[in-house]
Amino acid sequence: MRAEIAIIGGSGVYSIGALEGASTTVVSTPYGNSPEIVVGRLGGRRVAFLPRHGKGHTAPPHLVNYRANLWALSELGVKRVLATTACGSLNPRMRPGELALLYQFIDFTKRRPQTFYEGGEGGVVHVDVTEPYCPELRDVLREAARGLKLKLHPRATYGCTEGPRFETAAEVKALRRLGCDLVGMTNVPECVLARELEICYAVVAVVTNFAAGISKAKLTHVEVAELMKENIGQVQKLLFRAIPRVPEKRSCACGRALEGAAVRA
Repeated sequence: MRAEIAIIGGSGVYSIGALEGASTTVVSTPYGNSPEIVVGRLGGRRVAFLPRHGKGHTAPPHLVNYRANLWALSELGVKRVLATTACGSLNPRMRPGELALLYQFIDFTKRRPQTFYEGGEGGVVHVDVTEPYCPELRDVLREAARGLKLKLHPRATYGCTEGPRFETAAEVKALRRLGCDLVGMTNVPECVLARELEICYAVVAVVTNFAAGISKAKLTHVEVAELMKENIGQVQKLLFRAIPRVPEKRSCACGRALEGAAVRA
């Protein structure tokens, strides 16, 4: 069972119904088993769908097995990943219900395994993340959104917090001062692990609410889930339009990410 492109579904995106000839698999990895992955065809391409939090949202953000997820996709042959993520907004121009492409991140997580390379036989790697999200995939998504006349903010800086609690108003104020547009709990280390596997990776963020201290209402996961349910249609339309337009051959640098990154003993 092989795939060339994968969709990683975040909160509210637990299944995908458009894959032809779909079958399921669970991949055993050095980091544990993956969630159930669905593989089929979409727009003439072999596509895998992986729910980040597992079937039924069983893994909270700080306990998602990011290494197993990305390793499993690599084992299936995946070279491109299109991910979704639910975010709170710190930027009044990025409103609930709108979409954004992540462009940069600032990492505030605390205790997540961040790399496949932890010394010993695996060696040490210092991978470059100057541009953490694949520019080629971001261009494809931007053009697909334009064709669908969807409102898509093209450049958003994402602050990743540990979770599973929401942020305090003081933390949100600090994140805004540091230049973050959005805040969430899942994109790091996912995007970094994809880079270490030389997989192209891009993210469609769904703005579900204004963050603490900006929103006047109490923050709840129910609010996030309801808005994701309302907007899942436009996210799927965007991904379904983008996937057939992903070039067969990569022209970005993601596939050479490990060149010069390994420490030589």
